[in-house]
Amino acid sequence: MMGKYKRLMSNTAILGAGTFASKVLVLLLMPFYTGILSTAEFGTADLISQTANLLMPLAAVGICDGIFRFTLDAAADGESKKRILSTGMAILLAGSALLCGVIQLLRLFDLLSGYLLLITLYVIAANLHAAFANYIRALGKTTLFAVQGIVNTMLTVLLNVLFLLVFDMGSTGYVLSVVIADFTMAIVLFVAARLYRDLSWRLADKQTARDMLKFSVPYIPTTVLWLITSVSDRYVVAAYCGEATNGLYAAAYKLPTLLTLVSGVFVEAWHFSTVKDAGEEEKSSFFGTVYVNFMSVMFMGASVLVAGAKIFTRILLSDSYYASWQYVPMLTMAMVFSTLVSFLGSVYFLKKKSTLSMLTALAGAVINVVLNFVLIPSHGAMGAAVATFISYLAVYVTRAYDTAHYLSFPMRHLRVIVNGGVLLLQTAVMIQAVRHWRWIQLAILVFMLVFNGKGIFLTFWHLVRRVIGQKREKREEKE
Repeated sequence: MMGKYKRLMSNTAILGAGTFASKVLVLLLMPFYTGILSTAEFGTADLISQTANLLMPLAAVGICDGIFRFTLDAAADGESKKRILSTGMAILLAGSALLCGVIQLLRLFDLLSGYLLLITLYVIAANLHAAFANYIRALGKTTLFAVQGIVNTMLTVLLNVLFLLVFDMGSTGYVLSVVIADFTMAIVLFVAARLYRDLSWRLADKQTARDMLKFSVPYIPTTVLWLITSVSDRYVVAAYCGEATNGLYAAAYKLPTLLTLVSGVFVEAWHFSTVKDAGEEEKSSFFGTVYVNFMSVMFMGASVLVAGAKIFTRILLSDSYYASWQYVPMLTMAMVFSTLVSFLGSVYFLKKKSTLSMLTALAGAVINVVLNFVLIPSHGAMGAAVATFISYLAVYVTRAYDTAHYLSFPMRHLRVIVNGGVLLLQTAVMIQAVRHWRWIQLAILVFMLVFNGKGIFLTFWHLVRRVIGQKREKREEKE
């Protein structure tokens, strides 16, 4: 059992060193971006990026997830892994060709009609990079995966400085930086990991393609539906409130996504651990211990973000974006439940129940879209934040009930209710700026840190004692 925790912590640390550090760098550069781009320009750049993100799983036919999952299960011989990569890339090539025709439909939208080539390049570059990155991650080359994440971010930042500061390219330059960085890193991985030795079109076969697509295709609507849940509000806010308000709302998203960033790094390592480490009884215990500590970290982080919404916004964004702080607390509520939803999704990933993952995502997307049109016209961008929170909460409740049928582990429902209720109170106090709100925020923050931190400390201490005990036993055996 100890080996599982060591592998999980090691993989999380390596992935975190790359992914988390690089994303934090981007967050710290927000004053630079918001100082150069107007709120309208930032809103336009965000819509272009999010539109590309919606198209990515369609063009990839969901195969990037399939490459990772099937490579993990592949036989030890190199031939099986080569077959998976070769088949996956053949599918990706066909999907990219189809994209070039489908994307012409975006001409119907005036705001996006002038960016079709940019969006197409964004999608192809991102999918190519993701396919290669997922393959090396499945091979266990976590250090290379982490390093390429850092290099990719640094390259994006350098290109942003060049295109925004030197060439004054505005929204186009902001997005083009990502495109060039992704293409470059795909080439670097192809050469550095010697992927050319694993690619052979003769190895691509129909049976492997059918098996991979059976797993991957449900992830197309799943990914699209999650993106609809997270970005549909941007389109509705832009339509009802204008590009400037949408720019503020998009900027406000940056702080709460710190939670999904930490969650994403962990879940990447977690997926690897859950597939590789067998044994149903041990797996249930492993899930239960990790889940309660994961949940505790997420709620503590959320409480810090809510309490510091004004301070963080003042530090990380330019003065013209300061009003965006008001959306941060409610978006933080949404993001904390988004991270719990992602964790529960690992049960579907483990059991290869991708269809159920899709259906729960569908429920969230439908709720979100309906609430967007109900709340945004009357409550503006705050209505969008509330709609996002309610949709993620609904999916969490659904998955908490459904995943119990496939893997039984303690869900800690009472702890979730207490944490969620206190965090909601903290959010209301912050937004309404009630009398003595600073002292109330401090009191709630201390409660959240103590309430959640105690369990983390006890788990850590238990693991330390087990390690010490194992070392003592080995020493006694030698004597």
